[in-house]
Amino acid sequence: MKQCPLWLVPAYAMLAMLAGCAGQSASPQTPDAIAQEVSPAVAQVSPVAAQPGYVANRQVTDWVPPLLTSPEEKAAYYVSRLADRRFVSQYGGQDNPRTWYIAAERLGEIGLPAVPLLFARLDTTDDYELMLALYALHLATQDPLLMARTRGDYIQLPSVLDSAANANNVRIAREWWQRHSAKLN
Repeated sequence: MKQCPLWLVPAYAMLAMLAGCAGQSASPQTPDAIAQEVSPAVAQVSPVAAQPGYVANRQVTDWVPPLLTSPEEKAAYYVSRLADRRFVSQYGGQDNPRTWYIAAERLGEIGLPAVPLLFARLDTTDDYELMLALYALHLATQDPLLMARTRGDYIQLPSVLDSAANANNVRIAREWWQRHSAKLN
């Protein structure tokens, strides 16, 4: 029986470590296919999902690319999804299904970092995107960090998720921006 030269032991150890670090090879899957695999762990659409009679829309999953780590990167991703009418889910019972606007809700959760990006979308010509940008602003400006700077003043829209109210809501949002834009930095 032939023995392995002593100098090869570290080389074999290094190869074993590299093979372990390499992990699984990437498969050529589409983002939708990956989202379907991770949707139970990643796509927490609503706390309402735990209620009896929950109805889910499985067409779209709240999938965030894994390299988005900062709130600003996540905000930019969700702002880019505002105009996508398929980027919704449903919650509620069969008798009362409701639409969950994923991008707008997530932007509302992100709060302060999303506000400047959302104001940049107020010039869109897409009524649906504008409606969701305004709704997201309504939510995001209620971020406690931002409200501390604005002394509790947030964008209070009399009617949300109604594209017929867009013009009035844009006026209200722009007035808020004039009062508080300097406090966002």
